[in-house]
Parts: sequence; C-alpha cells; structure tokens
Amino acid sequence: MSRLTELERARLRWRARRGLLENDLIITRYLDQYETQLTDEDVTALTQLFELGDNDLLDLLLARKELEGDLDTPRLRTIISRMREL
Repeated sequence: MSRLTELERARLRWRARRGLLENDLIITRYLDQYETQLTDEDVTALTQLFELGDNDLLDLLLARKELEGDLDTPRLRTIISRMREL
C-alpha cells in the first residue's frame, strides 16, 4: 500500500475541484481527513467519482442516489459513506 507523494496529493486536490461549491466542500473535508491514508486504489476510485457530472456527484454525496453499475464497488461505497459522514 503506497502513500501519495506531495505531487500526487496536489494533483488529486486539483482534480477534485468541482463546479458546485457543495461538492467542493464535501470533497475537501474528505481529503483533509483521509488524504494521508489514501492508497493507489483509493485514488483510482476517487478519479472515477470525479469523472461524474457535478449534479450526479452531488446526488451521490447527499444520498439522493446510490452507486450503481461500474461505480458500485466496496471501495467506492466506503469512500462515499465517509464523505457523507463528514
């Protein structure tokens, strides 16, 4: 389980920037809490989330929708659950 380098953390935070402030706030709180613990697999999962449109992502984060299809994985369920708790 490798830890993120400084550059990888900066890139992840840059990719995490969203058009909706609500998404930005939730994701930033998550990264503030868990960034130093993230694995390569976590980063890959987060990248999948960041490819969603802002409204779809917000619906997931606010539990208006649940993960489905390729996104419905144990790792993403854990990440979304942690984001919702913050």
